[in-house]
Amino acid sequence: MREFSKNLKRVVIKVGSSSITHENGDINLRKIFDLCWQLSDAKNHGYEVVLVSSGAIAAGSKRLNLKNRPNTTALKQASSAVGQVALMNTYNRILGEFSYHGAQILLTKHIETDELMLTNAKNAFDELFGLNVIPIVNENDTISTFEIKFGDNDTLSAIVSRIIDADLLVLLSDIDGLYTCDPRENRDAKLIKNVNSITEEIKGCAQGTNSKVGTGGMVTKISAASLCMEKGIDVVLANGKDMKIIKDILEGEEIGTYFRSKKND
Repeated sequence: MREFSKNLKRVVIKVGSSSITHENGDINLRKIFDLCWQLSDAKNHGYEVVLVSSGAIAAGSKRLNLKNRPNTTALKQASSAVGQVALMNTYNRILGEFSYHGAQILLTKHIETDELMLTNAKNAFDELFGLNVIPIVNENDTISTFEIKFGDNDTLSAIVSRIIDADLLVLLSDIDGLYTCDPRENRDAKLIKNVNSITEEIKGCAQGTNSKVGTGGMVTKISAASLCMEKGIDVVLANGKDMKIIKDILEGEEIGTYFRSKKND
């Protein structure tokens, strides 16, 4: 069993678009139900949890009957505005079945440089934890332009983890973890179970994604892990195919790739 670098209390869980939508862009209700069950169960066990959820643009594109993922900023923003409503309605309905409420928080990169915005965000998160609510975070695509975009929710989840001083970030994707090379292209690829520092060799293992609905690849996940590790936050990268993996990760099972921070050794 894994021993995290500090006792877990506050956890951020990031799910990619491919983990909560079907290939055609429709919201995968079964997966979101399973996800909400796991989040609620973690709350019942005393964890403070934050969900960073992708999927708004994919869901909005489907609702707007677009044949392909939007390729212009304006259409992405419009799709996100529609899809974000659909996602939050779905999350809230299902969380309500377990007696919890979700709270929508939309951020831009300004949160990293604007002290007032950062303080307000910290205060909002703390208040929501006190109210026993599950914050659900996404990028504010509707107002974001290149200068203020995170660009991917791997980076966003790392920034959120730093804002709230999380103990652990769980990155759920469509791959089992970090491999020595892309396992979809090389059958000799081996899963790297533990990473203690982000070396050039580790960076060299990163490969892009072929997902039709996601934006982040392995490079962004390595970068997110690095941002967290330097602040004493552990990271686990694992496959979100079965959402019960969240419980297993929190219990310390050796799943996926564990990026262990040494900050608190």
